[in-house]
Amino acid sequence: MDELKKIPGVDTLLHTQEIRELVAETNIDLVKYVIRNVLSELKDGVRKGKQLANQQLILHKVITETKILRSNYLKKVINGTGIVIHTNLGRAPYSRDLLNEAFEVLNGYNNLEFDLDTASRGSRNAHASDLLKYLCGAEDVLVVNNNAAAVVLILRAFAKGRDVIVSRGELIEIGGSFRLPDIIASSDCHMREVGTTNKTKVTDYEKAISEHTGVLFKAHKSNYSIEGFTQEVSLDELVALGKKNKIPVVYDMGSGLLNDYSVKEFKHEPNVKQTLKLGVDLVCFSGDKLLGGPQAGIIAGKKKLIEKLKKEPLLRALRVDKLTLAFLETNNRYFLDESVLYQKNLFYKMLNQSPQELENKANRCKALLAKCKIDAEVIQNKGQFGGGALPGKEIDSFAVQLNLKKDTARQRSELAKMIYKELLQQKIPVLGILRKGNIYFDMLCITDGEMELVTESIAQVHKKLAG
Repeated sequence: MDELKKIPGVDTLLHTQEIRELVAETNIDLVKYVIRNVLSELKDGVRKGKQLANQQLILHKVITETKILRSNYLKKVINGTGIVIHTNLGRAPYSRDLLNEAFEVLNGYNNLEFDLDTASRGSRNAHASDLLKYLCGAEDVLVVNNNAAAVVLILRAFAKGRDVIVSRGELIEIGGSFRLPDIIASSDCHMREVGTTNKTKVTDYEKAISEHTGVLFKAHKSNYSIEGFTQEVSLDELVALGKKNKIPVVYDMGSGLLNDYSVKEFKHEPNVKQTLKLGVDLVCFSGDKLLGGPQAGIIAGKKKLIEKLKKEPLLRALRVDKLTLAFLETNNRYFLDESVLYQKNLFYKMLNQSPQELENKANRCKALLAKCKIDAEVIQNKGQFGGGALPGKEIDSFAVQLNLKKDTARQRSELAKMIYKELLQQKIPVLGILRKGNIYFDMLCITDGEMELVTESIAQVHKKLAG
């Protein structure tokens, strides 16, 4: 193909002024690596008839991609969406207090697998477990790298090659295409569905029990709700059935609320301590949802069952590192004092803001934008818990909406879209809300310390795109 012949070689590009300057800033091996990748992609595009060989575009792409590799791809993002546990933004946010206190443990060495009392090798499973046992009201606790891993470990330990009985109404799917039926299958178990989508009775479980049954499984519907003509098996009924047949009852709680902590939206959310009091053998939940901590899967329950899990060979592949344990232990201490929790755990701190505080924050943002000659208005908005937690529950909040000066609604909508995308390209990206042709920024997750940075970014982008 003639177009392929127009593509310059690596050496040709290396001798251009632009690439020589790039090499002077970094190193030649990295630049060569990027050039080869760019040329390979270009050749594929030309063969498919989607691209033309253009040296200036090639040079621009090489320079851009080299700079991207030299910078952090993982960046701080300011969350103006009003979604507190934003799955795409790292779920639970970390406070400065949490980072500083965990850093004291992580700076240098620590006793990850060293017992200071016996001066001999210890177990990483010991860290965080004592405090979690107290907070959960559990006989024992085990921490793995996420809640999906917790489910897999439990099922392989107690139902490998056997049946897992679960209600059809609880065959959940969460973000990232995590589907309970797939997890059960990958754990070398056989799923035995009972009941219907909207109604399952304890007799459905009872009829399905056989000598092949390994686990009676219940999953909390944390990211959806079924209303109307419904019925589900209560934990009391399932526990009684499990005891009668000597089959462990496992409850995947997902979100992992330890207590209601005076948050009105938590009133009907099951919490770990109450659940274990009912006699459930094992519960598992996430560390980075309603616990407001790092990604982790926490398994709590009967000591003899946890001991079996600790002996599972798979545990080594699912174990957590020192960073997770340091953040988890630090975060767990905050739950000992509710006033400390609302101050140092950023998730709970955000939830504890009053409507008046949020409105004041929005008015401050509006005033800062006005100084930059940007017209904006304060509007009422609804925030969300996010992360697949508390479906249908909303949080009263306030947002600042930009009043864009364009002649038509279509022009305003296009400008709003451009501003939305350009804000994501800033040194510290700002994620707002783009809805019905308007762009606005919810105050629920924007901290006081981020306010000036947000308004400066909006001002710069607005000036660039709107004049």
